[in-house]
Amino acid sequence: MKKTIFVILLIFLAMIICIYMNYKELIANQNQAQKFNADFEFYTKQPVLGTDITTIINKAIDNNEKYKISKDENGEYIANGQNSIKIYVHMLINETTYPMEKLKDTGLNEFTKYFGEVEFECTDVKYHKSTGQIAELIFAARQV
Repeated sequence: MKKTIFVILLIFLAMIICIYMNYKELIANQNQAQKFNADFEFYTKQPVLGTDITTIINKAIDNNEKYKISKDENGEYIANGQNSIKIYVHMLINETTYPMEKLKDTGLNEFTKYFGEVEFECTDVKYHKSTGQIAELIFAARQV
């Protein structure tokens, strides 16, 4: 009888430990997503300059490289549903939306040179459903 109670208590204790570990992992993932999002959401709440767009693009590319996000045949990062991030910039002068990879390939220094003092605003934010991390930001030049 004592042996049976001891085994049941051991199984119960193992279940509690597993639940606790899963809970701690969930909280850690939520905290990581909040910190990650805070780095980017700062730029979504107010107008930003072209120099800030360059910073945002560099952060996004660093993140994608850190997590080894794959690229497609056009050299654009493929969303992975967890921790990838894409930045798009909509230009009013030609009504074209450029992905961050295109801006990087043509030269972020050139972008900063010509659009560094132009104000942009974030027009759309999308999040990964599985992690809650920012998946995509779209910025548009502000009309004067």
